[in-house]
Amino acid sequence: MAFELERLGVHESVDAVFPPAELAAFLADLSIDVAVVDDDGIDDCDAAVTLVYREAFLELDWIHSIQAGFDRFPRAVLEDHDVILTNSAGIHDRTVGETVAGYVLMFSRRLHDYVANQQERRWVRPEWDEGFTLPGSTACVVGTGTLGSGVAETLGALGVRVTGIRRSGDPVPGFDEVYASDRLLEAIGDADFVIVTVPLTDETHHLFDAETFDAMRDDAYFVNVARGSVVDEPALIDALEAGELAGAALDVFEEEPLPESSPLWGMDEVIVSPHAAAYTRDYFRDVGEIVRENVKRLETGAEFTNRVV
Repeated sequence: MAFELERLGVHESVDAVFPPAELAAFLADLSIDVAVVDDDGIDDCDAAVTLVYREAFLELDWIHSIQAGFDRFPRAVLEDHDVILTNSAGIHDRTVGETVAGYVLMFSRRLHDYVANQQERRWVRPEWDEGFTLPGSTACVVGTGTLGSGVAETLGALGVRVTGIRRSGDPVPGFDEVYASDRLLEAIGDADFVIVTVPLTDETHHLFDAETFDAMRDDAYFVNVARGSVVDEPALIDALEAGELAGAALDVFEEEPLPESSPLWGMDEVIVSPHAAAYTRDYFRDVGEIVRENVKRLETGAEFTNRVV
Protein backbone atom coordinates (compact mmCIF):
# COMPACT_ATOMS: atom_id res chain seq x y z
CA MET A 1 0.00 0.00 0.00
CA ALA A 2 1.67 3.18 -1.17
CA PHE A 3 0.40 6.43 -2.65
CA GLU A 4 1.16 10.10 -2.26
CA LEU A 5 -1.39 11.89 -0.10
CA GLU A 6 -1.35 15.63 -0.60
CA ARG A 7 -4.99 16.66 -0.22
CA LEU A 8 -7.74 15.14 1.89
CA GLY A 9 -11.29 16.24 1.22
CA VAL A 10 -13.97 16.26 3.89
CA HIS A 11 -17.04 15.71 1.73
CA GLU A 12 -20.01 17.96 2.42
CA SER A 13 -22.23 14.89 2.93
CA VAL A 14 -20.90 14.48 6.48
CA ASP A 15 -22.96 17.56 7.36
CA ALA A 16 -25.83 15.15 8.02
CA VAL A 17 -23.90 14.05 11.12
CA PHE A 18 -21.55 16.90 12.05
CA PRO A 19 -20.27 20.12 10.45
CA PRO A 20 -17.56 19.18 7.93
CA ALA A 21 -15.57 22.26 8.94
CA GLU A 22 -15.22 20.85 12.46
CA LEU A 23 -13.47 17.73 11.16
CA ALA A 24 -11.33 19.76 8.75
CA ALA A 25 -10.21 21.99 11.62
CA PHE A 26 -9.52 18.97 13.85
CA LEU A 27 -7.19 17.57 11.16
CA ALA A 28 -5.60 20.90 10.26
CA ASP A 29 -2.37 20.01 12.08
CA LEU A 30 -1.63 17.17 9.66
CA SER A 31 1.16 17.61 7.14
CA ILE A 32 -1.34 17.50 4.27
CA ASP A 33 -3.96 19.89 2.96
CA VAL A 34 -7.39 19.21 4.48
CA ALA A 35 -10.42 20.98 3.02
CA VAL A 36 -14.19 20.75 2.91
CA VAL A 37 -15.25 19.77 -0.62
CA ASP A 38 -18.45 19.31 -2.58
CA ASP A 39 -18.95 16.92 -5.51
CA ASP A 40 -17.12 19.27 -7.86
CA GLY A 41 -14.10 19.36 -5.57
CA ILE A 42 -13.51 15.61 -5.40
CA ASP A 43 -11.24 15.65 -8.45
CA ASP A 44 -8.74 17.84 -6.63
CA CYS A 45 -8.30 15.33 -3.79
CA ASP A 46 -6.30 12.17 -3.24
CA ALA A 47 -8.61 10.93 -0.48
CA ALA A 48 -11.99 11.76 1.00
CA VAL A 49 -13.89 11.40 4.27
CA THR A 50 -17.54 10.90 3.44
CA LEU A 51 -20.98 9.70 4.42
CA VAL A 52 -22.13 8.86 0.89
CA TYR A 53 -20.68 7.19 -2.19
CA ARG A 54 -19.95 9.06 -5.40
CA GLU A 55 -18.66 7.56 -8.64
CA ALA A 56 -16.01 10.29 -8.71
CA PHE A 57 -14.43 8.59 -5.67
CA LEU A 58 -13.13 5.91 -8.05
CA GLU A 59 -10.40 8.37 -9.04
CA LEU A 60 -9.17 8.61 -5.45
CA ASP A 61 -6.64 6.46 -3.64
CA TRP A 62 -8.52 6.26 -0.35
CA ILE A 63 -12.08 6.71 0.95
CA HIS A 64 -12.95 6.83 4.63
CA SER A 65 -16.57 6.26 5.63
CA ILE A 66 -17.72 8.06 8.78
CA GLN A 67 -20.04 5.13 9.50
CA ALA A 68 -19.17 1.63 10.65
CA GLY A 69 -21.48 0.14 8.03
CA PHE A 70 -20.12 0.06 4.49
CA ASP A 71 -23.04 -1.48 2.60
CA ARG A 72 -23.51 1.68 0.52
CA PHE A 73 -20.03 1.36 -0.99
CA PRO A 74 -19.51 -1.01 -3.98
CA ARG A 75 -16.58 -2.95 -2.61
CA ALA A 76 -15.93 -5.02 -5.73
CA VAL A 77 -15.85 -1.89 -7.89
CA LEU A 78 -13.52 -0.13 -5.48
CA GLU A 79 -11.21 -3.12 -5.45
CA ASP A 80 -11.14 -3.19 -9.25
CA HIS A 81 -10.08 0.46 -9.23
CA ASP A 82 -7.49 -0.04 -6.46
CA VAL A 83 -9.32 2.33 -4.12
CA ILE A 84 -8.80 1.73 -0.40
CA LEU A 85 -11.92 1.88 1.77
CA THR A 86 -11.74 2.29 5.54
CA ASN A 87 -14.62 2.67 7.95
CA SER A 88 -15.34 4.01 11.42
CA ALA A 89 -15.92 0.71 13.19
CA GLY A 90 -15.02 0.77 16.84
CA ILE A 91 -16.20 4.27 17.76
CA HIS A 92 -19.89 3.63 18.36
CA ASP A 93 -19.84 1.10 21.19
CA ARG A 94 -20.61 3.49 24.02
CA THR A 95 -22.94 5.82 22.13
CA VAL A 96 -25.10 3.06 20.69
CA GLY A 97 -24.95 1.12 23.95
CA GLU A 98 -26.28 4.10 25.88
CA THR A 99 -29.00 4.72 23.29
CA VAL A 100 -30.17 1.11 23.59
CA ALA A 101 -30.08 1.40 27.37
CA GLY A 102 -32.27 4.46 26.99
CA TYR A 103 -34.81 2.55 24.91
CA VAL A 104 -34.87 -0.30 27.40
CA LEU A 105 -35.32 2.05 30.35
CA MET A 106 -38.11 3.89 28.55
CA PHE A 107 -40.03 0.66 28.14
CA SER A 108 -39.34 -0.70 31.61
CA ARG A 109 -40.06 2.58 33.42
CA ARG A 110 -42.82 3.64 30.96
CA LEU A 111 -41.07 6.94 30.20
CA HIS A 112 -42.36 7.03 26.62
CA ASP A 113 -45.91 6.99 27.98
CA TYR A 114 -45.19 9.97 30.21
CA VAL A 115 -43.74 11.95 27.29
CA ALA A 116 -46.78 11.17 25.16
CA ASN A 117 -49.16 12.05 27.99
CA GLN A 118 -47.40 15.34 28.58
CA GLN A 119 -48.13 16.43 25.00
CA GLU A 120 -51.84 15.92 25.73
CA ARG A 121 -51.67 17.32 29.31
CA ARG A 122 -52.84 13.96 30.65
CA TRP A 123 -52.12 12.94 34.26
CA VAL A 124 -52.19 9.17 33.85
CA ARG A 125 -50.22 6.67 35.88
CA PRO A 126 -49.29 3.26 34.46
CA GLU A 127 -51.20 0.15 35.42
CA TRP A 128 -49.83 -1.50 38.56
CA ASP A 129 -48.12 -4.30 36.61
CA GLU A 130 -46.76 -2.31 33.63
CA GLY A 131 -43.52 -0.93 35.05
CA PHE A 132 -40.61 -3.19 35.98
CA THR A 133 -36.95 -3.01 36.90
CA LEU A 134 -34.21 -4.48 34.76
CA PRO A 135 -32.35 -6.89 37.07
CA GLY A 136 -33.61 -10.37 36.29
CA SER A 137 -34.49 -9.55 32.69
CA THR A 138 -32.64 -10.94 29.66
CA ALA A 139 -31.53 -9.19 26.48
CA CYS A 140 -30.45 -11.17 23.43
CA VAL A 141 -28.06 -9.12 21.30
CA VAL A 142 -27.88 -10.36 17.73
CA GLY A 143 -24.37 -9.44 16.67
CA THR A 144 -21.46 -9.40 19.15
CA GLY A 145 -19.13 -6.95 17.37
CA THR A 146 -18.40 -3.39 18.43
CA LEU A 147 -22.04 -2.31 18.66
CA GLY A 148 -23.19 -5.50 20.33
CA SER A 149 -20.38 -5.38 22.86
CA GLY A 150 -21.23 -1.77 23.69
CA VAL A 151 -24.84 -2.78 24.27
CA ALA A 152 -23.77 -5.72 26.45
CA GLU A 153 -21.56 -3.46 28.59
CA THR A 154 -24.24 -0.85 29.26
CA LEU A 155 -27.11 -3.29 29.81
CA GLY A 156 -24.96 -5.57 31.95
CA ALA A 157 -24.24 -2.63 34.24
CA LEU A 158 -28.01 -2.23 34.69
CA GLY A 159 -28.36 -5.81 35.91
CA VAL A 160 -29.59 -7.32 32.65
CA ARG A 161 -28.49 -10.82 31.74
CA VAL A 162 -27.08 -10.45 28.23
CA THR A 163 -26.88 -13.27 25.70
CA GLY A 164 -25.43 -12.93 22.23
CA ILE A 165 -25.66 -14.39 18.76
CA ARG A 166 -22.57 -14.79 16.61
CA ARG A 167 -21.70 -17.06 13.73
CA SER A 168 -19.37 -19.35 15.68
CA GLY A 169 -21.06 -19.33 19.06
CA ASP A 170 -17.68 -18.83 20.75
CA PRO A 171 -17.67 -16.88 24.03
CA VAL A 172 -17.36 -13.09 23.92
CA PRO A 173 -16.36 -10.93 26.93
CA GLY A 174 -19.34 -9.09 28.40
CA PHE A 175 -21.91 -11.70 27.35
CA ASP A 176 -23.31 -14.19 29.84
CA GLU A 177 -23.92 -16.72 27.08
CA VAL A 178 -23.33 -16.80 23.34
CA TYR A 179 -25.30 -18.86 20.82
CA ALA A 180 -24.28 -19.83 17.31
CA SER A 181 -26.28 -18.21 14.51
CA ASP A 182 -28.15 -21.43 13.76
CA ARG A 183 -29.69 -21.23 17.26
CA LEU A 184 -31.18 -17.78 16.70
CA LEU A 185 -34.82 -18.79 17.19
CA GLU A 186 -33.99 -20.62 20.40
CA ALA A 187 -32.02 -17.71 21.82
CA ILE A 188 -34.54 -14.96 21.10
CA GLY A 189 -37.36 -17.08 22.48
CA ASP A 190 -35.98 -16.64 26.02
CA ALA A 191 -35.38 -12.87 25.90
CA ASP A 192 -37.29 -9.90 27.27
CA PHE A 193 -35.44 -7.67 24.79
CA VAL A 194 -34.10 -8.65 21.37
CA ILE A 195 -31.55 -6.15 20.09
CA VAL A 196 -30.15 -6.21 16.55
CA THR A 197 -26.61 -4.91 15.93
CA VAL A 198 -25.45 -6.97 12.92
CA PRO A 199 -24.11 -5.40 9.71
CA LEU A 200 -26.26 -5.61 6.59
CA THR A 201 -25.07 -8.42 4.32
CA ASP A 202 -26.70 -10.89 1.97
CA GLU A 203 -26.99 -13.25 4.92
CA THR A 204 -28.60 -10.74 7.27
CA HIS A 205 -31.02 -9.14 4.80
CA HIS A 206 -34.51 -9.67 6.29
CA LEU A 207 -32.98 -11.85 8.99
CA PHE A 208 -35.92 -10.79 11.11
CA ASP A 209 -39.06 -11.89 9.33
CA ALA A 210 -42.45 -13.35 10.27
CA GLU A 211 -40.88 -16.60 11.47
CA THR A 212 -38.37 -14.79 13.65
CA PHE A 213 -40.97 -12.53 15.24
CA ASP A 214 -43.17 -15.53 15.86
CA ALA A 215 -40.32 -17.11 17.84
CA MET A 216 -40.18 -14.13 20.19
CA ARG A 217 -42.32 -13.91 23.31
CA ASP A 218 -45.41 -11.75 23.00
CA ASP A 219 -44.23 -9.71 26.00
CA ALA A 220 -40.79 -9.06 24.47
CA TYR A 221 -39.49 -5.82 23.02
CA PHE A 222 -37.60 -5.56 19.72
CA VAL A 223 -34.79 -3.04 19.16
CA ASN A 224 -33.03 -2.35 15.86
CA VAL A 225 -29.89 -0.19 15.75
CA ALA A 226 -28.31 -2.09 12.84
CA ARG A 227 -29.70 -1.42 9.36
CA GLY A 228 -33.31 -1.15 8.28
CA SER A 229 -33.12 -3.95 5.74
CA VAL A 230 -32.08 -6.47 8.38
CA VAL A 231 -35.79 -6.41 9.21
CA ASP A 232 -38.77 -7.32 7.04
CA GLU A 233 -40.66 -4.18 8.00
CA PRO A 234 -44.16 -5.32 6.95
CA ALA A 235 -43.67 -8.49 9.01
CA LEU A 236 -42.66 -6.37 12.02
CA ILE A 237 -45.71 -4.15 11.60
CA ASP A 238 -47.96 -7.21 11.36
CA ALA A 239 -46.46 -8.65 14.56
CA LEU A 240 -46.93 -5.38 16.44
CA GLU A 241 -50.48 -4.89 15.23
CA ALA A 242 -51.36 -8.47 16.19
CA GLY A 243 -49.99 -8.01 19.71
CA GLU A 244 -47.30 -10.63 19.11
CA LEU A 245 -44.66 -8.23 20.48
CA ALA A 246 -44.84 -5.84 23.43
CA GLY A 247 -43.24 -3.04 21.44
CA ALA A 248 -40.24 -1.90 19.44
CA ALA A 249 -37.55 0.79 19.41
CA LEU A 250 -36.36 1.48 15.88
CA ASP A 251 -33.48 3.72 14.84
CA VAL A 252 -33.18 2.43 11.27
CA PHE A 253 -35.68 1.69 8.52
CA GLU A 254 -35.84 0.21 5.04
CA GLU A 255 -36.77 3.63 3.69
CA GLU A 256 -35.26 6.70 5.34
CA PRO A 257 -36.64 9.14 6.31
CA LEU A 258 -39.48 6.92 7.51
CA PRO A 259 -42.48 7.80 5.29
CA GLU A 260 -45.25 9.77 6.99
CA SER A 261 -47.66 7.04 5.89
CA SER A 262 -45.90 4.35 7.95
CA PRO A 263 -48.12 2.97 10.72
CA LEU A 264 -45.05 2.79 12.95
CA TRP A 265 -45.39 6.51 13.67
CA GLY A 266 -48.72 6.07 15.39
CA MET A 267 -48.08 2.98 17.51
CA ASP A 268 -48.08 3.69 21.26
CA GLU A 269 -45.48 1.00 22.01
CA VAL A 270 -43.06 1.96 19.22
CA ILE A 271 -40.20 4.42 19.69
CA VAL A 272 -38.94 5.95 16.43
CA SER A 273 -35.59 7.72 16.25
CA PRO A 274 -34.05 9.17 13.04
CA HIS A 275 -31.01 6.88 12.52
CA ALA A 276 -29.16 8.78 15.21
CA ALA A 277 -28.23 6.13 17.80
CA ALA A 278 -24.52 6.86 17.35
CA TYR A 279 -24.78 10.66 17.33
CA THR A 280 -22.62 12.53 19.82
CA ARG A 281 -20.89 15.92 19.88
CA ASP A 282 -17.59 14.01 19.77
CA TYR A 283 -18.44 12.13 16.58
CA PHE A 284 -16.12 14.23 14.40
CA ARG A 285 -13.25 13.75 16.85
CA ASP A 286 -13.77 9.99 16.94
CA VAL A 287 -13.73 9.82 13.13
CA GLY A 288 -10.80 12.21 13.02
CA GLU A 289 -8.65 10.02 15.26
CA ILE A 290 -9.05 7.08 12.85
CA VAL A 291 -8.19 9.30 9.87
CA ARG A 292 -5.20 10.75 11.73
CA GLU A 293 -3.93 7.27 12.61
CA ASN A 294 -4.18 6.12 9.00
CA VAL A 295 -2.36 9.20 7.70
CA LYS A 296 0.49 8.31 10.07
CA ARG A 297 0.40 4.68 8.95
CA LEU A 298 0.58 5.76 5.32
CA GLU A 299 3.69 7.80 6.12
CA THR A 300 5.40 4.80 7.75
CA GLY A 301 4.19 2.21 5.25
CA ALA A 302 2.08 0.37 7.81
CA GLU A 303 -1.24 -1.27 6.98
CA PHE A 304 -4.34 0.89 7.41
CA THR A 305 -6.55 0.28 10.42
CA ASN A 306 -10.25 -0.42 9.77
CA ARG A 307 -9.50 -1.33 6.18
CA VAL A 308 -12.49 -2.83 4.37
CA VAL A 309 -11.20 -2.85 0.77
